[in-house]
Amino acid sequence: MELGGATLAYYGIGVAALMTSLATLRRRLQLSKAKNRSLTGHARIGRRIASLVPFYEYNETEFFCSDGAPPETAAKRREAFMRLSALFKARFAKTLKKTAEVTADISDLQFTDAYRVPFQYSSVVRENLKTGAFMQSSSGVMLTDLDGNQFYDLTGSYGVNVFGNDFYKRAIENGVAHAQALGPVLGSYHPVIADNVKRLKAISGHDEVSFHMSGTEAVMQAVRLARYHTRRTHIVRFCGAYHGWWGDVQPGIGNPVRAYETYTLKEMSIESLRVLRTRRDIACVLVNPLQALHPNVNAPSDSSLVDSSREAYFDKEMYTEWLCRLREICSERNIVLILDEVFVGFRLAPGGAQEYFGVRADLVTYGKTLGGGLPIGVLCGRAELMKRFRNDRPADICFARGTFNSHPYVMTTMNEFLRYLDSPQALGFYRDLDKIWNLRAERLNKQLQANDLPVRVANISSIWTVCYTRPSRYNWMLQFYLRDEGLALSWVGSGRLIFSLNFTNVDFEIVASRFVAAAQTMKQDGWWWHDPTASNRTIRRQILKEMLWQRLFGRRPSPRPR
Repeated sequence: MELGGATLAYYGIGVAALMTSLATLRRRLQLSKAKNRSLTGHARIGRRIASLVPFYEYNETEFFCSDGAPPETAAKRREAFMRLSALFKARFAKTLKKTAEVTADISDLQFTDAYRVPFQYSSVVRENLKTGAFMQSSSGVMLTDLDGNQFYDLTGSYGVNVFGNDFYKRAIENGVAHAQALGPVLGSYHPVIADNVKRLKAISGHDEVSFHMSGTEAVMQAVRLARYHTRRTHIVRFCGAYHGWWGDVQPGIGNPVRAYETYTLKEMSIESLRVLRTRRDIACVLVNPLQALHPNVNAPSDSSLVDSSREAYFDKEMYTEWLCRLREICSERNIVLILDEVFVGFRLAPGGAQEYFGVRADLVTYGKTLGGGLPIGVLCGRAELMKRFRNDRPADICFARGTFNSHPYVMTTMNEFLRYLDSPQALGFYRDLDKIWNLRAERLNKQLQANDLPVRVANISSIWTVCYTRPSRYNWMLQFYLRDEGLALSWVGSGRLIFSLNFTNVDFEIVASRFVAAAQTMKQDGWWWHDPTASNRTIRRQILKEMLWQRLFGRRPSPRPR
């Protein structure tokens, strides 16, 4: 039987459609394999599940035995909790009073107050273990609250404080004096900006610089420029990495709308490299080097510390190899590699993460400490990527402006930071930096182990996180014992300890001693009582059961009899 031309054409179209469908299916499967198996790695599913999680809370009886602890252990915990409560109310009276006066008027405080601990425990904690939001002074590595209580500063001002608060106070004072003649004139540049640009080009190894008011804005501009010059739509971010709070880089929980042009892939994964090699719609890859401490996991916070599964470990050699492979593939595929150094920049090395890992990005963002204590975002990059217009198409531009970009007071204070960065004193902080902080972490871990405490620390230089070695639902209580010992933590609790580089060995030994003392007291108070049959998995299953019962029946299952 002979086939007509029309029939052959139909067959040809069918085969072409089939091949296209198979190719599309293969790309989708490839993309799926490159995603982390967690909800963090599947943003859309994570957002949907988050919307289904019901609220429930433990009453004061359930609060102390949610892990099935025997009555005598629950009673010991209650006694210790109320002791801490009375102590906090007396010791922090003025600070707590001032905090209470403004909490209802400041949405940020309401949020952080609600998410210091897992939500099931939050109401009882907020009622009895209130945390003050005010400090009145700083000196050296110490903070002083409104009641005159002194704390060792482990907050790091969210990463801003690299060289110690005293340095930033001087930088701001000198910067203000330097800018005084011009004042807050915007639009025109203060002359100091020329020196800032020269120094930033030397640090970054790039051709051009743009100034912004925050790290989030700098990352937004980097992504926009990458899309503009590649004419591609999609960005790649890695699971768990934080690049600011705008939509495209925060596609999961916390963003009320879906990010349609973002791929969230597994970090340090061959499957992710395969996606980069084969897809044609990727404009850029965003990397936050802080994730080297906990790849594919969100920034650790005690609000999600429902068991002891938090893990962290830094392998510099392995992460350097990963960055090198990324650099190679991005170069091959003309994908813009963006290194987001807003947090780690100038904390790991004078030249930032590019120097530390020995990898050169196409665009690099800085922020936090670079402003000398004032708000700042900076983008550095190759000239061809930084250009915001096309010579042959004058209406085709990449717009980015900001009223306070290049503010004179910020520029002069930044100059104080950049000039100090070249000083012998600053360079002395970086000498043997990893060795110093790794040995400190090692010494503290040995003390914790010697005292049979189920706590360990992991670090990337002076950025630390606390991990727990025994399954427990109460690890989040450690933040309050640390505060009792005079150690100031940010609202994420034991998830992130950030030391400034001016901590001396004497300072650190005091901190370590207090850390161990806090853990010892917590252990004595029964919070780390352990059911031999319990594991992190059984804890999570119990919580899931509670959520399902609450969702389906409006109540929780009856507690396990002992």
